[in-house]
Amino acid sequence: MILIHSTHEAGLKFGGIGAVLDGLLAAPSYRERVDRTLVVGPLNTRDGTEMERIFAPRNGLWVRYFSDRGMMACDLDLALRLSAIEREWGVRILYGTRMFGGVPHEVILVDATESRADKLTSFEYYVWEKFALDCGKYNGSDEFQLFMRCAEPQFAAISAVLDYPSEGTQKAELSDDRRAIICHEFMGLPLWYAAQIRQAGRYESVFVAHEVPTARALVENDGGHDTRFYNIMRNASYTGATMDDVFGDQSGYFKHGMVKTADTCWHIMAVGDPTRDELGFLDARLRNRMIHTCYNGVPAHKATPAQAQSAKDKLRGYARNLLGFEPTFIFSHVTRLVVSKGLWRDLRVMEQLDSHLAFKGETAVLFMLSSVRPQGRSSADAQRMSREYGWPANHRAGWPDLVDNEIDMYRGIAEFNSRARASRIVLINQFGFSRDRCGDSMPANVNFDDLRLGTDLEFGQSIYEPFGIAQLEPLSSGALCVLSNVCGCLGFVNIATENKLPDNIIVGDYTHLDYAAGMSESMRIGTQQRGEVEQRVAADISWFIIDRLPRSLAQKQKLMEDGQALAAKMSWNVVAGERFLPVLGV
Repeated sequence: MILIHSTHEAGLKFGGIGAVLDGLLAAPSYRERVDRTLVVGPLNTRDGTEMERIFAPRNGLWVRYFSDRGMMACDLDLALRLSAIEREWGVRILYGTRMFGGVPHEVILVDATESRADKLTSFEYYVWEKFALDCGKYNGSDEFQLFMRCAEPQFAAISAVLDYPSEGTQKAELSDDRRAIICHEFMGLPLWYAAQIRQAGRYESVFVAHEVPTARALVENDGGHDTRFYNIMRNASYTGATMDDVFGDQSGYFKHGMVKTADTCWHIMAVGDPTRDELGFLDARLRNRMIHTCYNGVPAHKATPAQAQSAKDKLRGYARNLLGFEPTFIFSHVTRLVVSKGLWRDLRVMEQLDSHLAFKGETAVLFMLSSVRPQGRSSADAQRMSREYGWPANHRAGWPDLVDNEIDMYRGIAEFNSRARASRIVLINQFGFSRDRCGDSMPANVNFDDLRLGTDLEFGQSIYEPFGIAQLEPLSSGALCVLSNVCGCLGFVNIATENKLPDNIIVGDYTHLDYAAGMSESMRIGTQQRGEVEQRVAADISWFIIDRLPRSLAQKQKLMEDGQALAAKMSWNVVAGERFLPVLGV
């Protein structure tokens, strides 16, 4: 079978979907059962930073065709066909292979920033006619136009490439193969539109909901956050009400309109149980479809207590250089600095936990690795800030240091640090975890793997989290993983453990209320009520943490054994072989 993955992270890994592709496409069970894979997405050849990252050696790209730079290493006939597509649509095409999780797969990237307007107009008319998507309503959105402009030339390039064998594959072997387009999120759907318009019936399709954008917006943009939204959704499930019924017409949001068209796909997957339920809440047609819960995978690796202790000692040394003491425990939170990650909840738990630590004569440092700017600060800026004022233990407002949400986050951290007796929080607002990225205070032999291996606890108490791979990344290292109950990965954990959570997993239920809340009561939940819930849950979590932190080699060994056993049951190989491919009958 040939699988075509349609995603904005085809050329570069930006975030969650990139991590999914690395795990899924490298899984042995996937590679054994899928004959050929193409990963298709957009490109901006006029963005110097993007092009630098795409061609960086670590991105693992090998180009077969890219006329924009005069690069051609493919069959001449294929090059001529791709060139004809470029002329017809006014686009630029890059075709080659790229490494995903260390495994090469074919990629097709299309730069449609200067594509022909008449082609887009015709395509949008057919999409409106066939999928009832009012494209004219969304043409003011550059993001919407980006994926719509790419779709038809992407499909034409796919058709051209599939006429030629990939390495080690003969044409005859491909002539009758099934083809399926895997639409990763709303941005993957336009390629499905193009396939249906150009070759209806030739391609199967899967819509993979990595989130429900309307649900995310409703959670993030109201002070009641998850406490409010998920109680409302629970009440709506009793009556069959949709988001439009409860919150008013959401059709002005282009992602809302696009996700509704997912009901035309052959199969629908959701990466977690909350996301599956959110799709049903979004639209009645989706509620009546079979939605397969296809969880993401979790990194699974073998490590020993000695290796974990060695990594932890490095981190304790880093803490000493920054703060003047070596803590008993190392905590971490690796995430983007956005509202959905609920970073303030870490502070609420730390406020409660600090007194427990002080009572026991123990100490802790939380390394919060989180930045508003994914591209990060330059190495030169990191070294200068480190020398001048002790960054990242200390911060100053303004680039290259604190910007946007980082300012408020550090204000809360500084207030906590001024009062805490036994713990400190260090905000590392940087992309990367090494001496060249974090300054001379970091030992030269420390890297990101040490943070994952040496931490005793990973926070991940998101207000909106369709799955949450990062929350469970240190599981194999024996870390305690602190989740909120709306994290999609919790459903997978419950299945893998038969609802008997090991000590490694600590869950905060931020949607539970002390009273029975109907729809009207749930609608009125705001910042104050949510804050009261958070204080109560933070106190409960702090007791679980102080009780479960490992204080002996035997305790650490047990946490590592349990964590590795759990991670093995949730690996990408299991996900690909037992959840993803069976939906396609592969």
